[in-house]
Amino acid sequence: MADYTLLHTSDWHLGQHFYGKTREAEHRAIIDWLVEQVAAHQVDAVVIAGDVFDTATPPSYARECYLSMVARLSACGCQLVVLGGNHDSVAVLNESRSVATALKAHVIADLHDDLESHVIELKSRDGETGAVLCALPFIRSRSISVSEEGETGREKGLQLMEGISKVYHAVYDIATQRANQAGDSLSIIGTGHLTTFGASRSESERDIYIGGLDTFPAEDFPAFDYLALGHIHRPQRVAGKEHWCYSGSPLPLSFDEASNEKSVSLVRIEGGSLSVEKLIVPRTQQLVQLKGDLDSVFEQISELAPEQPIWLDIEVESDGHLHDLQQRLTEQLEDTRAELLLLRRRRVAGVQVLSGGVADESLHELSVIDVFRRRLDTLDDTDDERLTERKKRATELFQQVVGSLEHGYENS
Repeated sequence: MADYTLLHTSDWHLGQHFYGKTREAEHRAIIDWLVEQVAAHQVDAVVIAGDVFDTATPPSYARECYLSMVARLSACGCQLVVLGGNHDSVAVLNESRSVATALKAHVIADLHDDLESHVIELKSRDGETGAVLCALPFIRSRSISVSEEGETGREKGLQLMEGISKVYHAVYDIATQRANQAGDSLSIIGTGHLTTFGASRSESERDIYIGGLDTFPAEDFPAFDYLALGHIHRPQRVAGKEHWCYSGSPLPLSFDEASNEKSVSLVRIEGGSLSVEKLIVPRTQQLVQLKGDLDSVFEQISELAPEQPIWLDIEVESDGHLHDLQQRLTEQLEDTRAELLLLRRRRVAGVQVLSGGVADESLHELSVIDVFRRRLDTLDDTDDERLTERKKRATELFQQVVGSLEHGYENS
């Protein structure tokens, strides 16, 4: 059995438009860093577990970054496996697949009818088979289920969950046969772009709502030696298993991820044993959240490093109207390299609502979901468990609709 090194990453979201700002410089810096890590650690294969792009129609620079990464990793002598995520357009990934294939990269944008095509032998740099990969992308409901008239949302969800489980086990069985044919106890590595029970999310993850199912039970995965997951942006283990991991995104995709350390997962298979190491991704653009009353926020601004480029999310606590708030903060930031991207105000006293005379809260401070929640707050605010549950369910359904409209559920 050949020693083998794999680098697992996901959720690059190339082309993300972040409060009016491009992430191009950050992504180019991360690609430079990634190529350096592949060379330094003699990585045999890189697996990108979905969401290469942020939208189904990525800007031209994002496509150029992607193809540049494919070419540069090929030049490093390692395999590349690119899997489609829920944000990725199947058509966009497939349009450059022939180029990627010529560069010895595997692009699997969607589930294929031929499940054999999802099993890839991972080769070491000297040409020996080092592991067998079950290369599964984000699985769309149309690929495995047929809706029947009269089915409830729960029934559709259960049908889909069962279908996904069957696909995983069928592909795992094929991989096991391949490993046995090789005459060696090769590790079998799985992939996926989905949410599993217990995974910790952030606000930038757009939930997968498929017939009522948005989480897949970890116990329904086959016994992979390593499971390379994408979709959740915080790096974490799954179901307490050391070798089942979300790599997380390589850069923070929302302000609530600003304090999270970003990384990729370096997987080493040596002498039949498997180990996982996090490689911390350096930041070239800082994201910072400041919260407190106005005096506290001013004090926090004075403590910012003046030489660092910083994007700011500021939440000011106030129970009164601050008509010149934006101007005062802008003046306070003049001697820094910090730029205010998001300004919010949290009223200290009382419940914020949209009706009833809240003239000092403007819509530009609120997200679509915030507006919806404010409207729900105008309902009778009692301890009635049924009303509380109805509010919760209404919010979930509204988030589903907003996610479908903004990002395109099928993305193809």
